[in-house]
Amino acid sequence: MKIAGIIPARMSSSRFPGKPLAKICGIPMVGHVLMRSKMSKLLDEVYVATCDKEIYDYVESIGGKAIMTSSSHERGTDRVAEAALKIEKQMKTKLDIVVNIQGDEPMLTPEMIDDAIKPMLDDPSIVCVNLMAPLMDREEHEDPNEVKVVVDRENFAMYFSREPIPSRKKGAKDIPMNKQVCIIPFARDFLIKFNNLEPTPLEIVESVDMLRAMEHGYRVKMVPTEVITYSVDTPEDLKVVEDLMAEDKLVSDYED
Repeated sequence: MKIAGIIPARMSSSRFPGKPLAKICGIPMVGHVLMRSKMSKLLDEVYVATCDKEIYDYVESIGGKAIMTSSSHERGTDRVAEAALKIEKQMKTKLDIVVNIQGDEPMLTPEMIDDAIKPMLDDPSIVCVNLMAPLMDREEHEDPNEVKVVVDRENFAMYFSREPIPSRKKGAKDIPMNKQVCIIPFARDFLIKFNNLEPTPLEIVESVDMLRAMEHGYRVKMVPTEVITYSVDTPEDLKVVEDLMAEDKLVSDYED
């Protein structure tokens, strides 16, 4: 099977302009994500999909592969789908699985990517997978930047929200509380189909892509991970993550 990881990245983040090239321990954030993703055992190749020449040039300068995409995309999955089609033209072959790896997850590990892909290798009927990790505290549970998810007994998503679900106010403190971790493998054909689906009301209200798939009747498999990671949404997050990564053992494998 041909499996590609694609990291969507753009400079014009509303909450943190220039975020992909913001440095963590001396390395731009998108560089951390790229190098760590390339350590995956299941990915054949990793690309950065961007509409910004600054990001493209940086990725090329460190020996990575970058794909220029349209500047009109509002969601990362749209950018990933465009990049996937361009990659197929370059490779002259069709991909089987495309992994959307968010560029603001610099603490990801290669094992997380492999764990997310494995359910699709075991069960071809699964068309989309997300990782989920435990929410660490009440503050994280109430943070609108963290996408929360509730699942059924087979770990298929029932709902995603930026609101604190399940509700602590209604006595849910003993129920597992999880957040979405944005490493998202798609079956290639479903990725293309997904981006042609009409946007849905809950997707728009919650600002969560996965709800589009669910509202159109598709199931999203969730895979638990115990790896503690923090995404970078603001400059304050960047400082927290930099402190946490100061002793990160993976960094020493690529910092030179």
